[in-house]
Parts: sequence; structure tokens; C-alpha cells
Amino acid sequence: MSTVKVTQIRSAIGQSKAHHGTIRALGLGKIGRSAEHMECPVLAGQLRHVAHLVKVEGKDT
Repeated sequence: MSTVKVTQIRSAIGQSKAHHGTIRALGLGKIGRSAEHMECPVLAGQLRHVAHLVKVEGKDT
């Protein structure tokens, strides 16, 4: 399985409550904070939802 590193690059201020919730579910919340997740369909949907707020780096294990 591969992992991806997700880093928040923009503020969620002014975004919808759904975007705020997705950012928190990803383990983010402040600009520059990063989290690693296993790649799965649920994660892909979350990343599409907040693609304008995060940077995604792929990693293989």
C-alpha cells in the first residue's frame, strides 16, 4: 500500500462548514501542518473536496 502526505497550504477561513470538517478529519487545521494517510477511495474524495486548500505528495512504501 502507498501513503500520501497531505499539507495544508491555505486557510480554511471563509470556507463552508463541510470544508472545515474535511480539513479536521484529515488531521490538519493550521497552515503548514502535515499528515500522512494510507491511499483509499475515501481519502481521494476528501482530497478532491479540499484540493484548493491542500498540497498532496505521493509516497510509496
